[in-house]
Amino acid sequence: MHAEEIAGILNRPLSRELLARDLTRLAYTAVDGTPRCVPIAFTWNGSRIVLCTTTNAPKLPALRANPDVALTIDTEVHPPRILLLRGRAELDEVDGIPEEYLQMNGTYTMTAEQRTEWEAEVRSLYRGMVRIVITPTWAKLIDFETTLPSAIEELNRERAARNA
Repeated sequence: MHAEEIAGILNRPLSRELLARDLTRLAYTAVDGTPRCVPIAFTWNGSRIVLCTTTNAPKLPALRANPDVALTIDTEVHPPRILLLRGRAELDEVDGIPEEYLQMNGTYTMTAEQRTEWEAEVRSLYRGMVRIVITPTWAKLIDFETTLPSAIEELNRERAARNA
């Protein structure tokens, strides 16, 4: 997919709404060659997805060996709204807590006191983290009104041909 086509999809109002959510599903290939899919908090910085994880996370050796990933950001309503992304993970080990980690966890409802306690706990637990930065190389938005999964689009074309 060309960058302009990806940007066109990601700049749609529904895509922007989905990119403002706080949870994605990250799919990658584990070191043993089996698939993995994990829910993880994220933030969108306008051009890249940023995830943060512990320096000892099992996903890190896998992402170093094979940085190709897929992401799903979706809703829990009918019809579902789904943003599918693919890209390559870049790993950036940082000292302390990345600002993105604090931002992505700021969407949860917490009182000011709870937030202060949470941040203190996070800062006491993590000496460092790894930022996983993903630049989308492919994107598809499915809203079941104007866009459908490709298999359903194919069935619609076949039905139209049969009825023609």
